[in-house]
Amino acid sequence: MFGSIPQGSSVANIVLGVVVLALLIVMQLRARPVRDNGARITLVLGVIGLVDLVQAMRGHHVTALTVAILAGSLVLAAGFGVARALTVKLWQRDGQVWRRGTWITAVLWAASLAAHLGYAALLTGSAGERATANASILLYLAVSLGLQRALVANRGRRMFPGAMVGPGLGGGAPYFGAGR
Repeated sequence: MFGSIPQGSSVANIVLGVVVLALLIVMQLRARPVRDNGARITLVLGVIGLVDLVQAMRGHHVTALTVAILAGSLVLAAGFGVARALTVKLWQRDGQVWRRGTWITAVLWAASLAAHLGYAALLTGSAGERATANASILLYLAVSLGLQRALVANRGRRMFPGAMVGPGLGGGAPYFGAGR
């Protein structure tokens, strides 16, 4: 996705990453109802991420090491998703499960991005590796955010069996914020 863009794109990627991280942290730290509709945004992120990754790899020699590094990055994404899910506070209000991340959730988001960037830094050999590293961020986010959301919703259902965990509450559009 970004492999053929000039060197200045590295700065743009870092700025974009910081903006996205800040938005995720703000959304994580807000009290919100737990909803079980996170699969849509996770699927969209995952599909776009996979398409970006395939396009980045197209026309480049992809080594087994590149694939192993990408797989390791996705395992880290899952690990951070599990860890963040455990830091989210849950409570019941008006028959609905609510959630809010803690400062630890925010720190884990920052650490997650740093870990992904660290793995991406391992892929700096060829132009194909650099393009692959840049293109893998959406897939990384889909895995991490998707697992976190699923685990928080599941935890809410277990903690408050009679409370509502689901989409469409209040008749509005589904909330696609992080942390469910």
